[in-house]
Amino acid sequence: MSLDHAPGRLARLLQTGSRALSLGLVLLALLAGCGQEGRGNATLRMALANAPRNLDPRLATDATSERINRLLYRRLVEFDVGSLPVPSLAAWEALTPTRYRFTLGSQGRDFSDGTRLTSEDVAATYGSILDPVTASPHRALLGIIAEVLADGPDAVEFLLREADPLFPAYLGIGILPARLLEAGHPFHQRPVGSGPFALLDWPDPGRLRLTRRRDGRRVDLVTVKDPTVRVMKLLRGEVQMLQNDLSPELIAYLENSRQVQVTRGPGVNFSYLGFNMEDPDTARPQVRRALAHAIDRPAILHYLFQGGGRAADGLFPPGHWAANPDLKSLAYDPERASGLLAAAGFGPDNPLQLTLKTSSDPFRVRLATVLQAQLRAVGVDLRVQSYDWGTFFGDIQAGRFQVYGLTWVGIRTPDIFRYAFASAAVPPNGANRGRYRSPEADRLISAARAEPDLRRQAVLYRELAALLIEDLPYIPLWYEDQVVASRTGISGYRLAPDGNYDALDRVDWDHAVVSRP
Repeated sequence: MSLDHAPGRLARLLQTGSRALSLGLVLLALLAGCGQEGRGNATLRMALANAPRNLDPRLATDATSERINRLLYRRLVEFDVGSLPVPSLAAWEALTPTRYRFTLGSQGRDFSDGTRLTSEDVAATYGSILDPVTASPHRALLGIIAEVLADGPDAVEFLLREADPLFPAYLGIGILPARLLEAGHPFHQRPVGSGPFALLDWPDPGRLRLTRRRDGRRVDLVTVKDPTVRVMKLLRGEVQMLQNDLSPELIAYLENSRQVQVTRGPGVNFSYLGFNMEDPDTARPQVRRALAHAIDRPAILHYLFQGGGRAADGLFPPGHWAANPDLKSLAYDPERASGLLAAAGFGPDNPLQLTLKTSSDPFRVRLATVLQAQLRAVGVDLRVQSYDWGTFFGDIQAGRFQVYGLTWVGIRTPDIFRYAFASAAVPPNGANRGRYRSPEADRLISAARAEPDLRRQAVLYRELAALLIEDLPYIPLWYEDQVVASRTGISGYRLAPDGNYDALDRVDWDHAVVSRP
């Protein structure tokens, strides 16, 4: 089903979902018109598709928690537009290839409990991550650290087991107070950081109340899983902002509303299909490549996403310093897909039967049914299983899947290759959830980490990206656009390419546009 022919089967499939959405939008419009906006309360409410799972930056792995933790905690480093590290809490110098000294600046050093952030807090935070008792998922990434030494209140030194010129880029984890770490404070529920926001209250799993520390204004993060209900609440004034996790039809509907302003921007978060390399079917290279050539990504982006994304060939988008601009694109080729499946022993009398796991988000389920239809055309019987986010993500982490769809959010450094593809990075030692094992990939990962010159390091990472396109532990799909919708009267919110919520520190709003609790 090529892009030119997509108005046939694919368009009919999409139209079925569109008719249901149209009915929902009519109901949404009627319900939205019944609402009355409140007046006089200064709280800004932002609706989220998923609740945060853990507000301890040492332990958090889901995207919502990571984004909220960026508001609550400050980090030693941030990243520039090319995804290279730049100073945040601290500037650094390499004293030797295996010894780095970080000097804390004057900004962002007041914890929300009134204490001062010092080098002792930095050393305690990273020491805790490295302690096996903590069971931090970031421990494997930071295993290069041999020792962390505080040197007075404003300087801390990191001693490494081996040289790595990208080492500062690994230090993007929020800093916690040492005295509370020692006391066993429950940061996952009661965060204490030096970020631009502080936790006021977490009355239930679906509502997080924050205060902006510089001016005391309140922001509530409210979980509303159903996207149509989120839109309805926005139109009624019950919430004032939404970001992402909306179908193209809902976005178009909001763009036509005079009550709402919609902003779009290109995204860099990498969506993919992952495989279980220990499953007898998905472990076969011909099967993975057949599936890759059976998926019509341009048609899906054009008709399902309505142009709201761009095809991906690798983890890093164009413009990233380690991106490979010469990767071979996975062209849609159903004839080749059928031939590969036949060579693997599958055909009309013996179709390949697979199970795809996805979240229960309606748009993700709809996307899965489109993939199901495209794969059926080449003789694959794809069963779709959808789960609430917690169950779904738990299954992926535990390796209970054949095929799954996910998105890597906010990846900046090429150490993601080690974290997601090294043979030793099988959970809980990393995020190699598909159990991919390749001596050549391990060799390139080790060689890149040992290379002191970033330009030569980039060459090795580009070789690794090319190898992954050949082996296909992942099928690269796309980078989805970022979208924010807000009530009129809200200004200053600037979309980030990775979808973080950092701009909440700069957003302004008219008291008249926010609603009462």
